[in-house]
Amino acid sequence: MKPPLTPLLCMLLFCGLLPAAERIAAPLGLDAFLPVPEENPYTEAKAARGRELFFEKELSRDRSVSCATCHDPKLAFTDTRPLAVGVFGRVGNRRVPTLINRAYGKSFFWDGRVATLEEQVLKPILAEKEMDLTLEEAVGRLRAAGKYGAITAREVSHALATYVRTILSGDSAYDRYVADGRSGLTKTAIEGLRVFRGKGNCISCHVGPNLTDERFHNTGIAWRGGMLSDKGYGDGAFKTPTLRDVARRAPYMHDGSLATLEEVIEHYDHGGIFNGALDPELRPLGLSGEEKLALKDFLKSLNGRIGE
Repeated sequence: MKPPLTPLLCMLLFCGLLPAAERIAAPLGLDAFLPVPEENPYTEAKAARGRELFFEKELSRDRSVSCATCHDPKLAFTDTRPLAVGVFGRVGNRRVPTLINRAYGKSFFWDGRVATLEEQVLKPILAEKEMDLTLEEAVGRLRAAGKYGAITAREVSHALATYVRTILSGDSAYDRYVADGRSGLTKTAIEGLRVFRGKGNCISCHVGPNLTDERFHNTGIAWRGGMLSDKGYGDGAFKTPTLRDVARRAPYMHDGSLATLEEVIEHYDHGGIFNGALDPELRPLGLSGEEKLALKDFLKSLNGRIGE
């Protein structure tokens, strides 16, 4: 157990006479408390090393792929392909998820199969259809490169996870509207927000500052033709993605099967694709053409200022 802070130490910290721990500042609209594990505290130096590793192609078998190849900063930290493409042109089974605001994540990957960013950042290095290296090979290459010193797998994990925690998006038109109730949104987007919160029932899953409940839902995408193509978390359920910067992230869904926001809105307006495990929140909405346009305009207002 850590010893309690003495009154004198509390006073010195409060007055700024002792150096404060380094921390990540969250932009407008996001939770100011950004979870950071005790075993991997944030430092700017560690984040800078993680960013360097994020763009390092030595971490892939054929030296053609880095983390940034699929998670492109210019594309809201994803790409434009329906399915991920890794080394030697190997095609994966799912869409590249965005890394925006994953610092707030409670589980990772579309099926939530890992619980921490420190574990998640190593999985693509190991995956045959992504980067296809063992950790021993990856660390050996980094050491041979010279600029990383005697780096360890733990240091790779901690640096990459620390960098990913800095990939934050907020300060959108929506956030400015929520902050003062006046500026930020167009009249159409305000109407779209009403649809989002009301008739569209989007807020049942896309809730909170990051616009996701971090839970898993079956919307029928994995059940086309009456057959389950991907069980996901179970019975075709997949994690709710954040809607932050959603207009920059086409195509959509876990398999990239919906090309535009219009198609996504139509999918939910129809109540998803029926199957025995369909989420009970899904039902036909009966949105008008004007309501659909307003909802799209609101979704576009969620584009924020993305830190790199």
